[in-house]
Amino acid sequence: MSEQVLNPQPSDSEPAIYSAVSSLILHLLTSFSGTSSKEFEEQFSFIAEWYDASASLIRRYIFLFYPKDGAIEMYDIKNHRTFLKRTKYEQLRQEELFIGSIITVYARQLHLVGYGDQYTARKMGSKMENDLLQYLSCGPAVTLEILGDKAVSVWKKLIGSPESKRVENEVDVRQFYGINNINVHGSECAKTAARELEIFFPSLGKGPSNTAGCINCTLCIIKPHAIAEGLTGKILDAIEERGFKFSAFQMFNVERVNAEEFFEVYKGVVSEYNGMVNELSSGPCLALELQGKDIQKLFRECCGPSDPEIARHLRPRSFRALFGRNKVQNAVHCTDLPEDGVLEVQYFFKILDS
Repeated sequence: MSEQVLNPQPSDSEPAIYSAVSSLILHLLTSFSGTSSKEFEEQFSFIAEWYDASASLIRRYIFLFYPKDGAIEMYDIKNHRTFLKRTKYEQLRQEELFIGSIITVYARQLHLVGYGDQYTARKMGSKMENDLLQYLSCGPAVTLEILGDKAVSVWKKLIGSPESKRVENEVDVRQFYGINNINVHGSECAKTAARELEIFFPSLGKGPSNTAGCINCTLCIIKPHAIAEGLTGKILDAIEERGFKFSAFQMFNVERVNAEEFFEVYKGVVSEYNGMVNELSSGPCLALELQGKDIQKLFRECCGPSDPEIARHLRPRSFRALFGRNKVQNAVHCTDLPEDGVLEVQYFFKILDS
């Protein structure tokens, strides 16, 4: 069954309907409990979905959370009846309640897909957005466009809920690295993803500035063949294990004319010039700025000889020995001369990025 069937998106009119239903439920519940409007108790209302495997249906509920005592309550939207009477539920924390979260209530996994009323949207939504905006603006951040089947739901599952219990052998970014909900972000749905991607990777104009400092630096390029072979993570790990730190990195699709210009110094000098141009312009590459004292010399030594076969004999632990295939597809480019470090970094992060 496709994701579209299992995760139906509400129509434009549904949020208003749910808000009205939630308000009506609150009125009825307070009427039956004898609570007056003056004794109003704060509650947060969400639209929750539960997949009923036995019936192959997604059932929707109004899910209420009472922060005063940690109690919860559920109302069946379709059948117009109380599904779970108000009961204290200590296993659930308020920090777990946000759009996109998957919570477990009495062995049922509920997916919070929307706010049940305007009060919750204002109170919970604005706090999450303000925290995220404050965190994003306090320093450098890495933004990824993730492509693939069911990319939104797969990424949300991968990063996990900030308070979720780890399942054995299951990878959870937040728990694995010990970070909270604001440290890592995932789009709530395909529509939100399109809007957020346009902010960072606009179809017209330029997005947020990169972090390249262009001082005491050298350039590393992870070549297209290494990207295609899935070696990016291994190469980045190897670079960090040698003690190097990235001050900027960004993916580029380099046009042939730009590849020719970038490698112009090698034209007529090395026989692999045309091959180098073809390789750099054959697909996406990852450009890195590395900074530090004598960085160009130190990093070039770790890259090893340009020919991986020679590198495997002379420097078997060098990056080209470990990941290269031949003199053209040798995994990484590095700056040859100290005086070219700033120029090469500027070419990618100032010229091409503009």
